[in-house]
Amino acid sequence: MALPRTMRALESPIYRRYYVGQAVSMIGTWVQSVALMWLAYDLTHSTAFTGLIGLLNGVPYLVISPIAGVLGDRLPRRKILIAVLSLLMIQAIVLTVLTGLTLIRPWSLACLALFAGICNAFETPTRQSFFVQLLDRKEDLPNAIALNSILMNGSRLVGPSLGGLIIAGFGETACFALNAITYLAVLGALIRVRVVHKKPPRAASHPLTDLAEGWRYAMGSLVVRRMLFTLAAVSLAISPYTTLMPAIAVQTYGKGAELVGLFIGAVGLGAVISAITLARRTSIRGLGKYIGIAAMVAGVGAAGFSFSRNVGLSFFFMMMAGFGMFQVGSVINTILQSVIDEDKRSRVMAYFTMFFIGSAPIGHFSAGWIAEVIGAPRTFLVGGCIALAAGLVFTLLLPSFRKHLRPLYVRHGIIPASEAGAPTQ
Repeated sequence: MALPRTMRALESPIYRRYYVGQAVSMIGTWVQSVALMWLAYDLTHSTAFTGLIGLLNGVPYLVISPIAGVLGDRLPRRKILIAVLSLLMIQAIVLTVLTGLTLIRPWSLACLALFAGICNAFETPTRQSFFVQLLDRKEDLPNAIALNSILMNGSRLVGPSLGGLIIAGFGETACFALNAITYLAVLGALIRVRVVHKKPPRAASHPLTDLAEGWRYAMGSLVVRRMLFTLAAVSLAISPYTTLMPAIAVQTYGKGAELVGLFIGAVGLGAVISAITLARRTSIRGLGKYIGIAAMVAGVGAAGFSFSRNVGLSFFFMMMAGFGMFQVGSVINTILQSVIDEDKRSRVMAYFTMFFIGSAPIGHFSAGWIAEVIGAPRTFLVGGCIALAAGLVFTLLLPSFRKHLRPLYVRHGIIPASEAGAPTQ
């Protein structure tokens, strides 16, 4: 099946089947995410509480992701995904029932958000390392990573906008019900797919030993360490947009859930544009310099949004923020997946998840409380300044980053040894 260059990884029928099922499920996930934040704000009219929901939904990543990485390197990743996604479907069903019967309360919403966070902390790093096993050709890995980013961020574009419309027309209950149904698509795909590439056999060892080995492997590399800390800073600064957006829509624009969905969808649109630009590339050479640039773009977008009072201009600034934040994440993901050892892939991607998604709840919680004091718009400005600073620091330190990255590229056959001294990364 001949496909355009930007979609060449989908020529693999096994990967294509999983990709489609995942796409359907991720749209449902984002529909529920918007409904969850809107419901949290509607129940309490407090940005601090929406920040708490974001914290509970994300803080398990800080603790559980490394453990999930160890499990992903020890157990069949497909079976882990089936188990965890089934639990998330049950959570969506419980939300549907409680909201449908008007029994939902702030405390129960918080408990369900925490439960989802625990499940997602196992699911995300496992998913990040699983799809690599479905590819027919190893050289399709960079394209598959870019396509995976398009999937994640395309759902971020469609899901929130759809969620806002569903909330306005039918209420939050319909959003939770739709999410529960969409889990069937990815579960069905996982039940049917079979991995193409098996994980290499590993010597028996204690889980804590594996955990420590993964941390030493990640933190012992200047390349990995610097990328992860830059990723954490940008995520901490920009990701609270979902927490702050209900307050922006109501207090700044006098609007409702439709505008929340529109602005969150703008982030998704920027992220999709970012992913498409990466999917068009045939090599990862030269990607490193875009990490700092993208972080600064995200910072400018967030800062610009803080001053704008025009819906169209605000949409553009949020699109910039989305482009920048997810360009940082996608570029780092691509470089990591290309240079890490297969027997440590789940553990390193677990740390990627911990730094990217695990830092977000700290941002959500902090932003929620800061917004109570200085307002949501000024809180966006604070985040923009942090992202700008992170991008500037990475750019200033880029020469040493390139120096340490080149040997990894040589080791994994990305560049020939004769080019190891050339500044092409």
